[in-house]
Amino acid sequence: NYGYLTWEWANGLRGYSYPLIFASIYKALQLLEKDDVQLLIWVPRLAQAVLAAFADVKLYSLVQHLENAETAKCVYFCQLCSWFTWYSCTRTLTNTMETLLTIFALSYYPIKGSKMGSSCKYLSLVALAIVIRPTAVIPWIPLVFSHFLQEQRKADLILRNCIPIGLVTVGTSLIIDRVFFGEWVLVQLNFLKFNVLQNLGTFYGSHPWHWYFTQGLPVILGTHLPFFIHGCVLTPKRYRIFLMAVIWTVVVYSMLSHKEFRFIYPVLPFCMVFCGYSLKHLKAWKKSAASFLLLSNLLPALYTGLIHQRGSLDVMSHVQQLCDTSYQSQAFVFIMMPCHSTPFYSHVHCPLKMRFLQCPPDLTGNGSYIDEADVFYSNPLGWLNKEFYNDTLLPSHLIFFSVLEQEISSFLALRGYEKTATIFHTHVPQGRVGSHIYVYRK
Repeated sequence: NYGYLTWEWANGLRGYSYPLIFASIYKALQLLEKDDVQLLIWVPRLAQAVLAAFADVKLYSLVQHLENAETAKCVYFCQLCSWFTWYSCTRTLTNTMETLLTIFALSYYPIKGSKMGSSCKYLSLVALAIVIRPTAVIPWIPLVFSHFLQEQRKADLILRNCIPIGLVTVGTSLIIDRVFFGEWVLVQLNFLKFNVLQNLGTFYGSHPWHWYFTQGLPVILGTHLPFFIHGCVLTPKRYRIFLMAVIWTVVVYSMLSHKEFRFIYPVLPFCMVFCGYSLKHLKAWKKSAASFLLLSNLLPALYTGLIHQRGSLDVMSHVQQLCDTSYQSQAFVFIMMPCHSTPFYSHVHCPLKMRFLQCPPDLTGNGSYIDEADVFYSNPLGWLNKEFYNDTLLPSHLIFFSVLEQEISSFLALRGYEKTATIFHTHVPQGRVGSHIYVYRK
């Protein structure tokens, strides 16, 4: 009965189906009396990692079934080399689960020459992906449409597969959300309204229309890019539908102003099929190309996975230590960083008083609306003096990026704060994000 729900939950933009997986794991740990804080932090990542490993094997099996063992090994190698897969596959983002379910669904997709195709299985997995993240429908639109055109028994496909699967998955999602929200909420519709019809995602930043073509896709592909282009030229006609899914997805996402690398993560497995096909056909150059791919992806994978922006996680272990002291009830941690810079109760797991700068978008149409984080950064010193006008209101711990220290130094000195920890965060500080995170204690 403690914790924090972000504005998305208050407005029914997030569904409970996906978090329920981890909640069930947590409940099992509690019943086994193994709900140690480290296990509560690591088990969701390990569960995601196991699913990612199964997805990789499924991709290998699919290509082996459609082509041969040699091509399958090349696709598998390309998938395992991808720095962005390493960076994302263990993260408990809905985009990650969307990608994994896309691979599972792809293994049952009735592509020409496949004997493993199963309309019921692949459509069920697609429906599950859409329940978890409604955008999962985007890459599947050309694939399902192509299947529909090729299908001889079209009425059967709709009446025996599409409608029953759609009703069962949406119905289950509705019931789960009804239990936890306490009212009927169609999360998928709210998600569509917010991100597409109202385009309110722009509140969190906007990019030019071409961003996914000029930066998004080239960055997540990395050194796989020339192999992807080469593979697109080489692969047989039947794989053009995969390329169509990639292009269609990138085009659709390009129409939305708010863009992020993780949004197009689900098209990466499609791209790996082309990369693997390219690698297989390089013949004499194959070993050199494989070595190049491995080395060029290993460094960014290790750097982004282990070093870059790691302070956000490291600082939470300092906060978690407050749970083990008699000081816990008096402690009050205030995170003065761009909102959602760090995890919150998911890495603390005790009823510690905590607060962070908030940045919910305005859903009322107020043109002059400014969120709390922007108000704070416009005048940090003035904001702090106004917010904590009385010493009894002061937090026991302040956490902020190094770039803020000089600006609020007079407040820290006057109120008796001293630095207790300096934590490395990034080699490339930008704007409000500094190279280090400081922990100050009163």
